[in-house]
Amino acid sequence: MKHHSGRVEVICGSMFSGKTEELIRRLRRARIARQKVQVFKPVLDNRYAEQKVMSHDGQGLAAVPVETASGIMQAVEPDTTVVGIDEAQFFDAELPAIVDSLASRGIRVILAGLDMDFRGEPFGVMPLLMARAEEVVKLHAICVICGEEASRTQRLVNGQPARYDDPVIMVGAAEVYEARCREHHVVLRG
Repeated sequence: MKHHSGRVEVICGSMFSGKTEELIRRLRRARIARQKVQVFKPVLDNRYAEQKVMSHDGQGLAAVPVETASGIMQAVEPDTTVVGIDEAQFFDAELPAIVDSLASRGIRVILAGLDMDFRGEPFGVMPLLMARAEEVVKLHAICVICGEEASRTQRLVNGQPARYDDPVIMVGAAEVYEARCREHHVVLRG
C-alpha cells in the first residue's frame, strides 16, 4: 500500500523515554497495513544487537546498520513506503536532506532520537529534523531522583555527573546514563 504523500515524523526525548519503543510500534502498525517497511540504524549503535533496533525493555525489529546517512538512501528499495530510522542524532549532516528527499518521493519517514545531549544542548541533526517534520512527539522518562517527568539525560562518570567538556558521543545505557528532570540534571563546568 503506497502513501499519497510522504511525511516526516520525529520521536524525540531523553534516554529511557520510550523513543525506540514508539518507533517499533509505528513500524509494526505499518507492516500490519501491508506497507513495505525498511529500518535503519547507525553502525555506532551496537548496544543490544548489530542488526536490530532494540528498546531498553527488549523489544526489537530487524534493521540495517549504515555508516552514513547516504547509506540509507542507497539501501532504500524502490517499493518501500515506510522508512524507520533509530538513533537519528548519531547521523551526519546529510540526514535532513535525505529525509526530505525520501518524503518528496512519497515515503513516510519515522525517526527516533535524542533531542538533547548529556549537556542539555540540541543534539546533532535533530533540531533540523524536528523543524522540517510534519509531526514531532516529545516523550518523557521518569526522573530517577524525584519521580517527576524527566526531559534530560544525565551522564555519569564513576557515579558522578559528567563534565561539560567530556565527549558528546559515548554509546551506553543504564550503566552511564540516567533520566533526570531539569532540577536534578547536573553538568560540571570548568
